[in-house]
Amino acid sequence: MKKSILLTTLIIITSILNACTPGIASKSAEITLVDGLDKHINLDQPAQKIVSLSPPITEILFAVGAGDQLTARDSFSDYPETALTLTDIGGGFAQYDLETIVSLTPDLVIAGSINTPELVQSLEDLGLKVFYLANPTDLEGTFSAIQTMGIISGHENEADYLVEGLRSRTEAVESILKNVDERPTVYYELDASDVTKPYTPGPNTFYTSMIKAAGAENIGEKLEFEWAQISLEQLLIDDPDLILLGDAIWGVSPESVAERPGWDTLTAVKNNRVLPFDDNLIARIGPRQVDGLEALAAIFHPDLFK
Repeated sequence: MKKSILLTTLIIITSILNACTPGIASKSAEITLVDGLDKHINLDQPAQKIVSLSPPITEILFAVGAGDQLTARDSFSDYPETALTLTDIGGGFAQYDLETIVSLTPDLVIAGSINTPELVQSLEDLGLKVFYLANPTDLEGTFSAIQTMGIISGHENEADYLVEGLRSRTEAVESILKNVDERPTVYYELDASDVTKPYTPGPNTFYTSMIKAAGAENIGEKLEFEWAQISLEQLLIDDPDLILLGDAIWGVSPESVAERPGWDTLTAVKNNRVLPFDDNLIARIGPRQVDGLEALAAIFHPDLFK
């Protein structure tokens, strides 16, 4: 009798420790979730062998402590640096190596908004289980995505803890900006291959949401499409206070902007308020988007964020 009680007590203690210890993925709970394509995804237990088809997914899984459960990643998953040691299954502008993905026998393939429903179907036709993570349009959506990845990988506690810290930082920015009356206008550049009508984020995008949360106004918000081209004429009319170069990664610089025909008359150019910005801090779903929020707020209101 005493041995039975002792054994039961040890089992209970072990279960509690496994549930609370960071870095240990729970393997017991059955999971049912609805993904971004409105499909019900059922897992007998948290996925232990995961293939990521998108950089944000890779980042989030590492952030919640599930990096060791990743067996492969797409070609553009370069953060954190450890991700580069994983098997590269292609993607981006090239085709995914479906044969290699199948050979890895993953419990779950996680796709993102960069992936098409047709790709998801192709993977399912090969007998793979696929979860599609839809792109959020604000930070609360990002927090939800992080928690979902925590559930899928068995790191729910770590994900909740991470989100708690991120939300606290977000609220700190909101608190500092709550009494701000003057909000600078911003043109955010995505692609200026054609300098007479460059691409900029429009309404209902994460960019517009982040710029607003950081205390400024995106001039692209009034455009018709989410990913829109703005004419040079319209840009001259709006005459933004600031220009942020999300395409700086491709070699675009404040100096090259000033050399564009007609752009030298813009207030932001004349006042040297053309700044490169790390687009990954907005474009990639995940914890670094809060870094992006803080960086934007410091640019828009440097007097409040020393």
